[in-house]
Amino acid sequence: MFEKKQGMQAMRELTITKNDAGQRLDRFVSKAVPLLPESLLQKYIRLKRIKVNGKGAKGGLRLAMGDVIQLYINDEFFEKPSENNAYLKIVSPKLSIIYEDENILLVDKPPGMLCHSDGRFNTDNLVAHIQAYAYQSGQWKPREENSFAPALCNRIDRNTGGIVIAAKNAEALRIMNQKIRDREIDKYYLCIIHGSPVPPSGILHGFIVKDTDKNQVCVKNRFVPGSKPAETEYPHPGHEARPVSVGMPPAHRAHSSNQGAAGRYWAPPAWGHKIWRGKAE
Repeated sequence: MFEKKQGMQAMRELTITKNDAGQRLDRFVSKAVPLLPESLLQKYIRLKRIKVNGKGAKGGLRLAMGDVIQLYINDEFFEKPSENNAYLKIVSPKLSIIYEDENILLVDKPPGMLCHSDGRFNTDNLVAHIQAYAYQSGQWKPREENSFAPALCNRIDRNTGGIVIAAKNAEALRIMNQKIRDREIDKYYLCIIHGSPVPPSGILHGFIVKDTDKNQVCVKNRFVPGSKPAETEYPHPGHEARPVSVGMPPAHRAHSSNQGAAGRYWAPPAWGHKIWRGKAE
């Protein structure tokens, strides 16, 4: 999976100091190489790609001052952990792939998962798992790229599940982003609401204001500084075999899927949604 010769040095050495002495070999390496997954660490110890004083060793070996650890590990695992290399920590990417070709990947994102990192080093986001999948399958070789990494073309709210498009190369990313901007791709949401909308079908117009510091989005019925216009078209529930079908507002309206159902003065609120709020003004 990770055992690629490309990007791997012949060997890296770490010498045990007084402060390091007494630690188990596996615990020391896990701290010295934090991007290395635990399962891969144990595998490398078994394969003798991690040695002590030139010899294979057990993970439970207690290290002594002056011991020299030889590490035959891919260079990328020695990088400082960041949101950009979190994919290295993922051993088995958790993806529900519904379509894939050489350019794009369509993934069914489960509710509760972030599309992107929240700015910290963590693996609980869709981008990290997509990058881990592309890296492990050999479709993406970070060491051969100047700046590109597999990226999302669209994103949906953390508490919303649905299809997300990922681009495997820069050209696909540009093309898909342009198609989304030109509204050549239709996006639809299913939303369960409290009560019934009045009227039963129509178009909801409003303005979205995002407070980045509080991670909140307000829906206004008039323009305020910093707001962006949005609209949501919804059909009569009786026309569909589902509670409510909510159409996607114009592109680049952050987390707009619930904007119509968020404002009580427009429509009943979305069921179970904790972030969205709306006030008549």
